[in-house]
Amino acid sequence: MDKTVKLNLFFLFLFLSSITVSLSKTTTLNTSTKSNPFSPKSSLTRYWKTQISNKHPIPNFLLSKASPLPPLEFSLFTKLASNNSLSSHLSSFCSSANLFCISDATVSNSGHPKDSNFAVYDGKGFSNYGSGHLGGGDTFKNYSENTNFASSGFTKYSGGSTGHREGFNSYATDANVANSNFTSYAGDATGGNGEFNSYMPRVNVPDLRFTTYSGNGNNHPLTFKSYVDDTNSGNQQFVNYARNGNGVPVGFTSYGDTSNVVGSTFSHYGELANGGNDSFKAYSSNANNPKNEFKSYGGGGGNAGSDTFVSYRDRANSGTDSFVSYGRKANSGRSVFVNYGKSFNPGSDSFREYGKGATGQHTGFSTYSLNTTFKEYSKTGVSFGQYAKPGLKEGLNKVSGSLVNKWSEPVKFFREKMLKKGTLMMMPDIVDKMPRRSFLPRAITSKLPFATNKLSDVKEVFQAQDNSILERVLSNTLSECERAPSLGETKRCVGSIEDMVDFAVSVLGHDVVVRTTENVRGSKKEVMIGEVKGVNGGKLTKSVSCHQSLYPYLMYYCHSVPKVRVYVAEILDVSSKAKINTGVAICHIDTSAWSPGHGAFIALGSGPGKIEVCHWIFENDMTWTTAD
Repeated sequence: MDKTVKLNLFFLFLFLSSITVSLSKTTTLNTSTKSNPFSPKSSLTRYWKTQISNKHPIPNFLLSKASPLPPLEFSLFTKLASNNSLSSHLSSFCSSANLFCISDATVSNSGHPKDSNFAVYDGKGFSNYGSGHLGGGDTFKNYSENTNFASSGFTKYSGGSTGHREGFNSYATDANVANSNFTSYAGDATGGNGEFNSYMPRVNVPDLRFTTYSGNGNNHPLTFKSYVDDTNSGNQQFVNYARNGNGVPVGFTSYGDTSNVVGSTFSHYGELANGGNDSFKAYSSNANNPKNEFKSYGGGGGNAGSDTFVSYRDRANSGTDSFVSYGRKANSGRSVFVNYGKSFNPGSDSFREYGKGATGQHTGFSTYSLNTTFKEYSKTGVSFGQYAKPGLKEGLNKVSGSLVNKWSEPVKFFREKMLKKGTLMMMPDIVDKMPRRSFLPRAITSKLPFATNKLSDVKEVFQAQDNSILERVLSNTLSECERAPSLGETKRCVGSIEDMVDFAVSVLGHDVVVRTTENVRGSKKEVMIGEVKGVNGGKLTKSVSCHQSLYPYLMYYCHSVPKVRVYVAEILDVSSKAKINTGVAICHIDTSAWSPGHGAFIALGSGPGKIEVCHWIFENDMTWTTAD
């Protein structure tokens, strides 16, 4: 803790001691938040009693998420928030309040002259690393594995090298937030190769930036295999990638496979390159609503480039691709699109100024899809093969069997009839993947900026740099919280338990209870259902469900859920029949307003309004109902 904070705490302690003489004998040496009446938890317990009319105490799973701030620090940080001065004490604030604060990777290993093997290594900054190497190679294996926040910067990495190899294997596996910045990577490199295998799989928020990557390179091939597979809400940017390169082949195999809402941007990719050869195989296949932009890709005077898109966005759910000035003014280029965009729910593809002004350009589209528009494209050298226009029935047949997308996670959703004693069923992965954080007291959150039009102020509080991963985290959550509610939905983002209580009470009244699944035992395993109890007698009711959002302090997206039935079920071990968990399940009876592409319908093989859909309440999520 910095000296200023310690000094302020000392004077604040003297002040509080002077006004609490009667308590000083029992609290001066004990600032435990469990017993101190000035602690946020004690204040919250009192607030709960005034708002909840029944005699149920605040449950431990909810109280455990309350702010751990001791009374003195609580008072100090509240004052700092009032004076817009929290940023200058951010380190102390994050540590004391148990927040998730992200800092940029530190620059290290500048100009490292030797080959290196980084195994089980955490995030660092590599500046001018491997520059001018002659032969040899560096290997990053199991780098930042299973970490909460993986951040690495590779600036001018392997620049000007000859015959140098770079290998990234199992990079940032299962990380929560992963950020990598490759600036001027392999610039002016000759020979050698770069390999990215299993790069950032199963990451919650991957953010990857390749700026001037392999620019001016000569025969320095790059391969991306199993790149950001099974990720959630990712973003990759390739700017001036392989620009002015000579014979720089790039291969993307199984890129973004089964990912959820992945976005990729390729700007000036391969521009002015000579003999570039890029291959996209199974790119964004089985993904949920992927979005890819190719701006001035392979154009701007490129010579004899070759691009191949095979099974691109195959079996994806919707998705949007935009090709702007793709291959424009290229010379003798060749592009092949095979099985392009065969998503089971129609996506949207736009080709603007495609091949315009090119010389000797050949482009072939074999089996391309519905909702594809071509504007101002070259009228020569372009061939169109089979135009795939599947009907809705055909699309549903495609995904109801073995081709069900992984991202829909079939075991995540089930029918109400499964909630019967003796039923065997697979339990989905209910483990919380979010970083561990605590709520802030409302006295502090009410003084912090929280709006997209105040993003600059929010960034200042948490010291988020422009174009940083933290800026994206803040921006994404603010945008989601400000999204207009769906038809019949009431929603609110809450950063304090007091705000959550208020929202639940505003929807359901004061006689409410909150529940969650007891633990994570049985997760990803076959389990047996034991005794099942319907909340409120199993009658149709209304609930408030709350799900975590990624933010520096604990943030929940809460929304009203009408026409549901909520159940509490014993989860038993299949072999011993012993109880291992108590699960809370919610069944949505009216699904008529849901999207036809919802993962539940893909998994269960139906459509909006035709079936009810049930799911478990995952770890650290919760649902509120009126009390029995």
